Amino acid sequence: MDIVVKGRKTEVPERFRKHVAEKLKLEKIQKLDGKVISLDVEVSKEPNPRQADRCDRVEITLRSRGPVIRAEAAASDPYAALDLAADKLEARLRKEHDKRHTRRGAGRLSAADVADTVPGAATLNGIGDIVSEAESDGIPTKKIGSLEVKGEGPLVVREKTHVASPMSLDQALYEMELVGHDFYLFVDSETKEPSVVYRRHAYDYGVIHLSTDPMVAQAQSADAGGALGG
Repeated sequence: MDIVVKGRKTEVPERFRKHVAEKLKLEKIQKLDGKVISLDVEVSKEPNPRQADRCDRVEITLRSRGPVIRAEAAASDPYAALDLAADKLEARLRKEHDKRHTRRGAGRLSAADVADTVPGAATLNGIGDIVSEAESDGIPTKKIGSLEVKGEGPLVVREKTHVASPMSLDQALYEMELVGHDFYLFVDSETKEPSVVYRRHAYDYGVIHLSTDPMVAQAQSADAGGALGG
């Protein structure tokens, strides 16, 4: 596997390419992720003189058979930006590496085996609700991967609820880059509606806003009023 170094609206000197090869040691990366397919490094320059301390940006994209891992940083010169981005990449690689090893711990049970192995384990239906023994009989069971799901589903693998303070679009982009994700869900401080920012190509971003349809809201309100009045 080779490291591909390219510039976005800027030239990449040979000296910097050699520094990339020295900084991103393939042996160390492959030890943390043995299924790496490609490693791309993109360098860009911000022409705005007000951002002189962050004018050089380096983005590292690692693709493997698992999730894509990105790390980027900006500094006053490309070498400093590369060092910061490389440190972020290594930290995220170690985190994914530790996750994989934790999942492979000895003596762990698959979700499908819990009910048969653990005495008194609860049975869940397709939407994650606990089903009593009397109710469990007669409910159709289907196999999804290694899981047996009762009912029609859909199967909710994970559900999270977060308390969110309204924020601006710029703040949402900053938070997305901070956590290293490709999208970020937030409440827009201007519209007070849920929105999502997401990464597109290179350094382009997109945003999706959700708004309530007033016609649907009025219809639902009318239905609720009729039910109460009856």
